[in-house]
Amino acid sequence: MSEAIIDLQGVSVDFNGRRVLDKVNLSVQRGEFIAVIGPSGGGKSTLLRIVAGLLEGKGQVRLEGKSAFVFQDYRLLPWRTAHGNAALPLELTGRGMPADEALKQVGMLPYRDLYPHQLSGGMRARVAIARALAQDAEVLLFDEPFAALDALVRERFNLEIKKIHEKTHKTVLFVTHSIREAVYLADRVVVLRDGRIERILETHGEGRLTAFTDGLEAELRDLLGVADSTFVTEPPRPLRFPWELLGVLGMLLILLLVWNLALPAPTPFFPTPGLVWRTTLQNTGLLASSAGETLRIAGLGLLWSLGIGVPLGYLMGKFQVFERLISPFIVGLQAVPVIVFAPFLVYLIGYGTPSRVLIAALISLFPMVIATMIGVREVDRVYREVFQTIGSSGWGVLGKLEVPGALPVILGGLRNTVSLALIGTIVAEFTLGTNGFIGGLGVLVQNARGNLNWALAFSSVFVLIVIGVTLYLLITLLELWVLRYRRR
Repeated sequence: MSEAIIDLQGVSVDFNGRRVLDKVNLSVQRGEFIAVIGPSGGGKSTLLRIVAGLLEGKGQVRLEGKSAFVFQDYRLLPWRTAHGNAALPLELTGRGMPADEALKQVGMLPYRDLYPHQLSGGMRARVAIARALAQDAEVLLFDEPFAALDALVRERFNLEIKKIHEKTHKTVLFVTHSIREAVYLADRVVVLRDGRIERILETHGEGRLTAFTDGLEAELRDLLGVADSTFVTEPPRPLRFPWELLGVLGMLLILLLVWNLALPAPTPFFPTPGLVWRTTLQNTGLLASSAGETLRIAGLGLLWSLGIGVPLGYLMGKFQVFERLISPFIVGLQAVPVIVFAPFLVYLIGYGTPSRVLIAALISLFPMVIATMIGVREVDRVYREVFQTIGSSGWGVLGKLEVPGALPVILGGLRNTVSLALIGTIVAEFTLGTNGFIGGLGVLVQNARGNLNWALAFSSVFVLIVIGVTLYLLITLLELWVLRYRRR
């Protein structure tokens, strides 16, 4: 018993009134390989989760040292390459084996830069094992890691697991449904049925892997070749002419043609496209300076929206009580037109940049808060268990899991936020005017209307549309780059 690294005494677990583990007693010696086998629903995975500290039950659980968990579904982070997943333990805890060394032990070093979606099931299993080895834990917990693999690949992996165990002398607790796998790999086989240990059998080296050793099965193996896993090749994307762009340009030309035919001559309030174009060319400098001022205010408002909306949305997504306290105020603020607050803002902080930036931020804040809140909640709980088994701190979970996991939703919200920041800036310029300050496109439109220069007003709107479309495209490109790990 002095050499026992895992010791369970009278361990019981209940789920919704159902007894899953019933007074389990099990002692595992240091360096021992234990296979746990039994019918589905018999408590095998629950036993591993108890040892790993992912579940709590009644009785005594003692684990000397640390454990590393290889989950049945592998739970590789989709936004990280094979190297990135294997490097996670060292990044989070500062301890463990370098990623390349761990990948080399499982034969995955040549594929270090591939993402999980590019790997077959067997290769994902190898990366999950590499991540467990990189934790430098004393105990390895395997929850049917090869259940989804075909027979030959599975037997090849059994050979590799046996070699890794003989090389590292780590203690292994291995859940399986395969009798052959259990007898071949383990020093002892634990039979678990209905939450109780029925028997513990010594293997005495009786296990054999017949497809790789002798007889007709060995001959068939020679004919089929050495079983191995493969990676999923992605065919190169052929260069394709952007026909959609032609469609957009065609629709724009049709719109301009209809506009021009409807107005063969300019009217005081509705200039022709040609007059708008000439006015744009004649006032390039004025339009450029006004656009720069609008972009400056919109950019500052966007930064404030991100600086306030992302932390606030994170707290609301992470803590439900925080959402219940804050969401009524957020929704109420969104329901009231910001223009109502303009006189109070002028009274408090004047007509200058702060008032304009605040209006732009208030209008664009809501989508950022909601997108961040939903994004944080979309991070799958199963990945959180991976970080728990590694022993990550809260900051590690935030930086390595929650932020990249929530990014797809946050970037979707950013598209709306950018557009609303631009709209908020124009609203502020319409409401506050110049009052001695440099005016943007909104002020230019107001002045042009007052002087009945509708051609210049239309030119300002045209420039505003170009800015909005450009910002949207830039956010789309950013999203494509950040989410490049996704399957094409």
